[in-house]
Amino acid sequence: MKKDKIIYWIATGLVSLAMLMSAFIYFSGNPQVSEGLKLIGFPGYMVPFLGLAKLLAAIVLVIPNFEKIKEWAYAGLAYIFIGAAWSHISTSTPFVGPLVLLVILGISYWFRGRLAATQVK
Repeated sequence: MKKDKIIYWIATGLVSLAMLMSAFIYFSGNPQVSEGLKLIGFPGYMVPFLGLAKLLAAIVLVIPNFEKIKEWAYAGLAYIFIGAAWSHISTSTPFVGPLVLLVILGISYWFRGRLAATQVK
C-alpha cells in the first residue's frame, strides 16, 4: 500500500504541477499562448477559461476529501488532454505532451482507486 500511495502522489503531483504552471502561463498574458491556441483553431476567449479550469483542477486534485469534485477534475482534465492531443494532431503540431499528461493522469486515477479500495476493507 505504501508503494501505491507513493505512485499516486508522484503522478498526482506531476499533473497538478503541470496544470499550475500552465494556468500561470495562461493568466500571465503571454502572447504565445493566444497565438498557439489560434494556430490550432481555438478563439482567444478560451485562454482564461482553460486557465481557470486547469487551476481549479490542480487544486482539487491535491486537496484531501471532496471525492465527487475530484471525479469532475479527473474527467475535465482528461477531456482537456484528449481535446488538446486531437487538436494538435489535426493541425500537425506537436501532440505528445497532452498524451503524456493523459497517461500520468490515468496512473493517478488508477492508484487513487486502489488506495480507496484498501481503505474500505
